[in-house]
Amino acid sequence: MKRLLALLATCATVLGLTAAVAPQAVAATGCTAEYTVTSQWSGGFQAGVKITNLGAPVTGWTLGFTLPDTGQRIAQGWNATWSQSGSAVTAVGVDWNRTLATGASADVGFTGSFTGANPKPTAFTLNGVACTGSIEEPPPVPADGTPVDINGRLHVCGVNLCNRYDRPVQLRGMSTHGIQWFSQCYNNASLDALAHDWKADLLRTAMYVQEDGYETDPAGFTSKVNGLVDMAESRGMYALIDFHTLTPGDPNYNLDRAKTFFASVAARNAGKTNVIYEIANEPNGVSWTGIKSYAEQVIPVIRAADPDAVVIVGTRGWSSLGVSDGSNESEVVNNPVNATNIMYAFHFYAASHKDNYRATLSRAASRLPLFVTEFGTVSATGGGAMDRASTTAWLDLLDQLKISYANWTYSDAPESSAAFKSGTCEGGDYSSSGVLTESGALLKNRISTPDNFPTG
Repeated sequence: MKRLLALLATCATVLGLTAAVAPQAVAATGCTAEYTVTSQWSGGFQAGVKITNLGAPVTGWTLGFTLPDTGQRIAQGWNATWSQSGSAVTAVGVDWNRTLATGASADVGFTGSFTGANPKPTAFTLNGVACTGSIEEPPPVPADGTPVDINGRLHVCGVNLCNRYDRPVQLRGMSTHGIQWFSQCYNNASLDALAHDWKADLLRTAMYVQEDGYETDPAGFTSKVNGLVDMAESRGMYALIDFHTLTPGDPNYNLDRAKTFFASVAARNAGKTNVIYEIANEPNGVSWTGIKSYAEQVIPVIRAADPDAVVIVGTRGWSSLGVSDGSNESEVVNNPVNATNIMYAFHFYAASHKDNYRATLSRAASRLPLFVTEFGTVSATGGGAMDRASTTAWLDLLDQLKISYANWTYSDAPESSAAFKSGTCEGGDYSSSGVLTESGALLKNRISTPDNFPTG
């Protein structure tokens, strides 16, 4: 992977009103266009362009640039309508990003192929006005900082989760069990162990909605979630807030509760850089259309208070991209949620879900931003023997694709998916090897290896 020098421009007349065929330029005082290669492989690459309007609010824009004569071709683009004629490329804003207020930005990107070298494009224009210049790289952050110190606020770029440097990152961490049952497992000692001994990047808080959860005490459970967000923040970990819907499986059953909950936690945590929202844990017995409708009603509630945070949407078949229902990722690829800065959840349990699930994830990862918000080393029941071979194959694949994950579960629950032996949470020792289950020992070994977050 290689970060190219960004392009910066101050334009006299940029952006415009969209006509039937192309935008018509209107006056504005300036813009910037920042080009970054986020990943590169043999014969292929992924790149993004961040467009920022420095002038008056505008509606309708067309980005143009010229690819070097090295056989570069655009394969697939997102967040714009892309076209290529010879070496000339254009990207036209779409419905949800065609209007840019003063200081607002739009992130677009594409995957492409090349032969020989892979130099950066030239002759960037916005509505036909040339953009020239450069900007400085941000100063590096010390490598010994916490995950949040190093990466800052995360965002989605293309199919990746990216840090403040627009570089793809992988977060590795653990999920709580239901906080209505195992709250004694989440205290200063256990979170110190997770942050400092496990060297985890994130804590997922599983807030069940039913099963003696949120619906029984909305204020109390909201307070518990906020408390765990603060504890993760103070240790430099990301906090994944999980609205843990399971039974009933249609998230629309809890639509009003979701709006109330996310309006509250988003308003309270909007100033933090470590918060990620997971709006529906494992939809089941419901169509993708129903899940998409739910997401498009809940996401605006979050955006109203916290416009920049990453939001993760559950998928059909217990967040299997539909595989557990006999479908696949195509229904999401062909009918994505109408929102930006979102990712899609994928769950697996290694002893139950093997090659066909891994094949689906591998295909989908080139088309969709994915986050494994929950997985287990055992069967889908949460019990049975740990499948070390399948778990290792899964973790190797997630590492290869830079897909973030949270393991189920950081608890001493009486099931083989638990990281701690039964009774651990009644004491104060979360660090010694003697308190770990077979699953916990494997996950701690994987998570505690260096992250090597990119900062340049």
